[in-house]
Amino acid sequence: MPPPTGAVLIARALHELGVKVIFGLVGIPVIQIAEEAIALGIRFIAFRNEQAASYAATAYGYLTGRPGVCLVVGGPGVIHAMAGVINSSANAFPLLLLAGSSETHLVTKGGFQEMDAISLLAPHTKISIRATLDSIPQSLTNAYRTSWYGRAGTAFVDIPADVIQEQGEEGSTHVVPQAPRAAADPRRIEAAAELLKSAKAPLLIVGKGAAYAQAESIIRKLVDQTSIPFLPTPMGKGVLPDSHPSNTASARSAALKGADVVLLLGGRLNWILHYGEAPKWNPNAKIIQVDISAEELGRNSGDASLGIFGDIYLVTTQLLSALSGWTYNATSAFVSTIHASAAKNEAKAAKAAHVSKIPMTYAETFSIIKDTLDKLSPPDDGGVVYVSEGANTMDISRSIFPVSHPRLRLDAGTHATMGVGMGYAIAAYCAYNLPDPEGSSGPSSPRKKVVCLEGDSAFGFSLAEVETMSRFGMDILIFVINNSGVYHGDSDASDAWLEKQKHTIQGKVGGEGLRSTSLGWEVSYEKVAEMCGGKGYLVRTPEELAKATEEGYKSSVPVVVNVIIESGAGQKLEFAWQNNSKKTKRDAKL
Repeated sequence: MPPPTGAVLIARALHELGVKVIFGLVGIPVIQIAEEAIALGIRFIAFRNEQAASYAATAYGYLTGRPGVCLVVGGPGVIHAMAGVINSSANAFPLLLLAGSSETHLVTKGGFQEMDAISLLAPHTKISIRATLDSIPQSLTNAYRTSWYGRAGTAFVDIPADVIQEQGEEGSTHVVPQAPRAAADPRRIEAAAELLKSAKAPLLIVGKGAAYAQAESIIRKLVDQTSIPFLPTPMGKGVLPDSHPSNTASARSAALKGADVVLLLGGRLNWILHYGEAPKWNPNAKIIQVDISAEELGRNSGDASLGIFGDIYLVTTQLLSALSGWTYNATSAFVSTIHASAAKNEAKAAKAAHVSKIPMTYAETFSIIKDTLDKLSPPDDGGVVYVSEGANTMDISRSIFPVSHPRLRLDAGTHATMGVGMGYAIAAYCAYNLPDPEGSSGPSSPRKKVVCLEGDSAFGFSLAEVETMSRFGMDILIFVINNSGVYHGDSDASDAWLEKQKHTIQGKVGGEGLRSTSLGWEVSYEKVAEMCGGKGYLVRTPEELAKATEEGYKSSVPVVVNVIIESGAGQKLEFAWQNNSKKTKRDAKL
């Protein structure tokens, strides 16, 4: 029997590392790696674009708590996959990126898709390695471990064509144990506990790092024991149920402005949390940051002397012990303010949801989808995974769809990356619905329905992946919220839109043509599903939407529901989050 090829050795190493799924797009020279992996029982999910494949691998890493693996060709394949590399780094998701490259002896000679990928990716990865035939097991083991341990990120392995094709000696791959967890300095724990006990208005903020750490059980104990009000970040939703009485999400502004001591678990003081600065925050608030990345402690308005370095699960366990016997006063003025603000905001949202018009509004659209899905799969059952992207779609839907279990909501994340939706949806399907699923969230159930809430602009980035879903039998339900534009469309009437288009084509200036945010008028996105073997629905009314939602949920094939809503043409573009912090003299020097 001849010695194994490099492709065989790579596939065996991945199998021994416990890899169950590879996301990617093959070509010369990596096809054989994929085929050998398939022969060993590893699923290879072949995408239509490396960008979507790399996004899927990052999300899979987040959902499972182990590195997602992406396989691409060299040169342009690596360039496309860099989107996932940056997404991994920004969100601290573990990713192992494998890419082919031209033969070793052809370096600098203009070989097929030749590119110095190591130099390109090194600044954006935790480790970048060029594998040799002899080092395949060691290289893959080191890369896998490095992407996972500590602050998660990307590990890159460049694999030359000759390494893939040549025969080599069998090697052994060491099993990589679960990433080590570190407890915190007891003195920091005691100081944090005393600060929380002395607070008049304490607040716990739950970030997606808490979800990734799978610390939901201990955080639930902490909140139930102490009655501290909590605020989830967008992807921290579900670590504690949205229905929990201590949840302040409906009064986010009041909670941030009123809190005098904030315990931040697995979140960063970046734009999502307004940098921890006034006017969104109480300028005198003391912030206790808990993070596995020591360099995050003290960032922006954080106080490094209060920060706690350590694993969220273990740190929360320590805090639970240090706070034993103490309970926050649930009748405090702070809690009363939060309740009043929440009631006001919820009443406003309910009123907006009941405004019925044609074209429909965002609020009415999401209300109908929510009510229909909740009847089919109650939130407490944990049977639905929500994937959301698109500026308005993501922002508005976040507060409408309840999440009761962790890692059941994915969105554009730290970089607000548009185009992640289809890749994330496929990752969620693989994490929760394939045989022997690696994902864990909520009650044990035979499967979870993946539901995508997509802006029409965001959907356009990766709509070809609907074919990927169909090819692999993924019954994903996709809602395209179609206002014919980025943020806003240009018109609710076809004649007016066509007139603007004519002015644009003719090169007329002066604001008579289509705006830069305009997309095609009422594009038939539902036909994408139909042409790929799925089902498509075009809906304009509440009745049509409710019917399509129920039928789409029960479907066994991918479904695209194209929801025509108001264009918002007369509304002003506003981005309030950009104006949430005043520029200081210190900022000006940076």
